Amino acid sequence: MSQELAIVYARLHALGNSALHLLPNIGIAIAVFLLFLFAASLTRRLVHHVNAGKYHKNLVIVLGRMSQWGLILVGLLLSVTIAFPSFTIGNLISALGITGIAIGFAFKDIFENFLAGILILITEPFEIGDQIVFGSFEGTIDEIQARATKIRTYDGRLAIVPNADLYKGSFIVNTAFPTRRLQYDVVIGNGDDIQAAKRVMLDAIRKLPGVEAEPAPDVLLLDYADNGVKLRIRWWIKPPRKADALALKDQVLEAVKAALTANGIDLPYPTQQILFHDQTETTDGNRRLQREGWPAGKGEVPAPAREAARAEQADAPSGEA
Repeated sequence: MSQELAIVYARLHALGNSALHLLPNIGIAIAVFLLFLFAASLTRRLVHHVNAGKYHKNLVIVLGRMSQWGLILVGLLLSVTIAFPSFTIGNLISALGITGIAIGFAFKDIFENFLAGILILITEPFEIGDQIVFGSFEGTIDEIQARATKIRTYDGRLAIVPNADLYKGSFIVNTAFPTRRLQYDVVIGNGDDIQAAKRVMLDAIRKLPGVEAEPAPDVLLLDYADNGVKLRIRWWIKPPRKADALALKDQVLEAVKAALTANGIDLPYPTQQILFHDQTETTDGNRRLQREGWPAGKGEVPAPAREAARAEQADAPSGEA
């Protein structure tokens, strides 16, 4: 038993001596790592200061964090090699290579969304505050993160869209340009004067303060509909926000309706007429009073159904009856 204790004591003594030999290296490694921490924090602030006015705010934040964590990783690797000289950077890289492949497959979607977020922040197809339409989502860009983009819908809900889907997909930016065109179709009667209707609608639209003078509003003849003539009103607004667009559209339609009605221009709507005709009574069939269901002819009156049946029975031989 004493021999076993001696072996354990010898091993602990050897470990203690090794630890004492490593203490200077460990102290140097800690100092180097703290130095890299300070340099990483300083680099992040420098990146923010240099790129603050050049790029998007979220992109500057992401670039600062990437530079900071990159320096921290380099400092950690260097500190490990200083503290444990037998453990070289080559051994660490080879170990991280196999682990990196596994992590890459496990977090493929996260890396894809992160890279797409960086590309979105660099290319800037939209900015925070822009209003976009993406698939079934429509609203205002609330935040652009490294992994996903947050959209505040018009009904007060939050939609989180992965950056990879947003970057690879198609979307519409409603606020990309300073002005936006709106339109609406109006149907007037077939007997109304088209040019007069155009003038009336344009005069009503031009009086509204929210309608832009340039580009000028216009009215186009679009189609001959079943219930009248279809005209399309087009006008431009600024700024092109959803709430502003809805409010101004309400004013335009109200003004157009009032102007057309005041000038006696008809606003028809589809109608359908159903005629019921019964030819079973002896009084039916007088085309001077009722002509639906058969051509005018030369004055002959079709025999009612009951009289025709009686005539067939009277003409039939008595044996057949």
